[in-house]
Amino acid sequence: MRSNTFGAFLMKCSALLIGLSVIHHAMAQNTAAPYAKMAPADQYLMADRNDEIALARSAAPASISSDATVLVLGRNGYETAVVGKNGFVCVVGRSWIGPFDWPEFWNPKIKAADCLNPQAARSIVPIYLLRAKLAMAGRSKAQMLSALKAAYASKQLPELENGAMDYMMSTSSYLTDEGAHNMPHLMFDTQVKDASDWGSGAEGSPVMSSPYWFISPENQSQAKGLPPILVFLVGAPTWSDGTPAGTHHH
Repeated sequence: MRSNTFGAFLMKCSALLIGLSVIHHAMAQNTAAPYAKMAPADQYLMADRNDEIALARSAAPASISSDATVLVLGRNGYETAVVGKNGFVCVVGRSWIGPFDWPEFWNPKIKAADCLNPQAARSIVPIYLLRAKLAMAGRSKAQMLSALKAAYASKQLPELENGAMDYMMSTSSYLTDEGAHNMPHLMFDTQVKDASDWGSGAEGSPVMSSPYWFISPENQSQAKGLPPILVFLVGAPTWSDGTPAGTHHH
């Protein structure tokens, strides 16, 4: 698949990353800024708790997600709905888990099923918890950024663990308004400095990458005080239920 097929993405709940070509196009086109500010908090909630649990679990094959801890979003942030036993955490990521310069940062339609492995559960999920608490309290992007920096400075947030990764293989996620809304993929949260070390973006390579906090190179200075995290994305051949991924045509 070429990058325009992947380009409808990269969502890290975290993610939500988004393919650079799509982002730059969206930034160029998005003069009206449809998601310039947060929507009413209720719009980010799901009506049925069981639906949210099922969507979260659908991020990974049942052999992994059936024993995972599951979080659901409440009015004050994420709450533990199910206590698991394999160290994985499944959650439905919302738009404000994504990069701060993503045009859809406040898009309430985003529902990104995400199952994080034990290393990511310990070092990435705490970021999700803090962001959700801040977002649901109505904090601005600037306030969220300063709170994250303060939390790292005070060691309230842990350092990234080696081996942190996520499954995002749900057929039911909504990752972006751009192009195809979804495709099954795995994400790897790393401290790698140079994306070419993984062959990211090379001709014929299935690997894509994006910085975690800000997508655009000109915004990286705003991430000062946050640990550099480079996220790699690799497409998966099947959805979590085992059905073939197929090809998306734009």
